[in-house]
Amino acid sequence: MASGLQFDLLLGASSEENLNASVLTAGRTGPLQWDLKHMKTTVFLRIAAVLTLIHSILHTIGGVFGKPLPGAAEQAVAAMKANRFQLMGNPRSYWDFYMGLGLGITISLTADAIVFWLLASLARTESARLRPVLLVFALAYLGIAIDSYRFFFIGPVIGGVLIVICLVGAILTAKEPSPSWETRSRETR
Repeated sequence: MASGLQFDLLLGASSEENLNASVLTAGRTGPLQWDLKHMKTTVFLRIAAVLTLIHSILHTIGGVFGKPLPGAAEQAVAAMKANRFQLMGNPRSYWDFYMGLGLGITISLTADAIVFWLLASLARTESARLRPVLLVFALAYLGIAIDSYRFFFIGPVIGGVLIVICLVGAILTAKEPSPSWETRSRETR
């Protein structure tokens, strides 16, 4: 066990094994430091799943179904609703686009959260093979964070960056399967 104080981020940790797998180490003379070698790919993906679900919920409450502030925001929403036009034979407004795209993002974020949770289970045996998939998601969420910085506000930027950090952590902690796993895998074919 490392010297100094150790904090286990895994809830309910009481066994010696969980204490040895501590995530955050505080040295006697140094600041808190991440100890990535003890953090598991599965944990990073579960955290990413929860953060993504929180992002989805907050986006839905505040972005899609949130009430506009009085003044300019309220006037902009009224103008978006009032001006209707034909689009491929259907009467639409920019408010329709706003609501439709907002709900589409909610659906996508929720699906991503579910996929991260499922990938966490798969990472127990296939973590190294998941690296390319996780890299795609990490780059996508980095793009979302940049887009949020440019067009929205700091909340989704922080959420996006935290999700990227978790996905990069999952990539860095992904291990090749042990030889015993490969042998068992071949025997079952």
